[in-house]
Amino acid sequence: MALLVRAACLTNFSEVARASGLDPVRMLVQAGLSPAVEREPDLMIPVDRVGQLLQDAVTASGNESFGLCMAESRMLSNLGAVGMLIRDQASLRDSLDVLMRYQALLNGALSLMIESHDDVLVLREAVKAGRPLQPTRQRIELAIGVMLRVLRQFLGASWQPRRVCFEHPAPRDLRVHHRMFGYGIEFNADFNGMVCAKTDLDARNPSADPAMARYAQQLLDASTHLQQPGLLDDVRRTTLLLLPSGRCSVEQIAEHLGMGSRTVQRGLAEQGLSFSSMLNDIRVELATRHVMESDRPLTDVALLLGFAAPSAFSRWYHKQFGCSAKESRSARATGLH
Repeated sequence: MALLVRAACLTNFSEVARASGLDPVRMLVQAGLSPAVEREPDLMIPVDRVGQLLQDAVTASGNESFGLCMAESRMLSNLGAVGMLIRDQASLRDSLDVLMRYQALLNGALSLMIESHDDVLVLREAVKAGRPLQPTRQRIELAIGVMLRVLRQFLGASWQPRRVCFEHPAPRDLRVHHRMFGYGIEFNADFNGMVCAKTDLDARNPSADPAMARYAQQLLDASTHLQQPGLLDDVRRTTLLLLPSGRCSVEQIAEHLGMGSRTVQRGLAEQGLSFSSMLNDIRVELATRHVMESDRPLTDVALLLGFAAPSAFSRWYHKQFGCSAKESRSARATGLH
């Protein structure tokens, strides 16, 4: 089944396209999307087509920060009823809880997790590449840019996270990134996301309106076409987020989901899957991304895929792809892939 995302994810696409010297209507049609899609924010559209649109825009314009440019002027209103519910929570932490609860309704390919470490919080985001496999740089930068905009609507326009992390390499031109995030940016990082102070998320929301929050909740509850993700989606999202940390057993996945490991295994079996087969599929997707789309050291790639040793990664890679990761990169460099 195709992964879907609200058409509101394309907010500001036309403006950024025109500023980059592109014809937005032609670009939308080329990606298999109706030019009217920007006027239907609640329409659910295929993630793959959005990914293709953004990648085509980068290729045609040379603007490596295209997705981030789209995020620069995002508002909570672009999240629809979920944005209304987020806006009127008592604290920023409550607002992020709402965002995580309804994330799958906004973007079926995006996962969000908050981790606590001493006096800081880590907001991790991961995107599923989809089929066919596509570069994910634009979608992840758009998602993290939107997250920053959400946080600033509570913490003020000048607020900056302690650090912003991207798994992908730095672009040639960093002006948009510095304008958006400041200078605390780490590329080729172990995860995509932001690091901020715990105290930031404890900030109270003085404009919270409990009555409006109840109204927004009723809107979401009454929307029969918005359904919570199933177990398989939950397991996949959690696996994507936990894999780089090396904490990705079925027991740890189950703990994060608040259920027993047997319940997870039984739920996957009912859909003809096992945890090991699903984990392997995710590793194949990530290996394709990190080996073929980046020059990240292969020892780092092994860790990102949850392997304890590079030798284990090498054996697994050869079994999956019929060659070594080094040979795959050599083939890419010579244009054979």
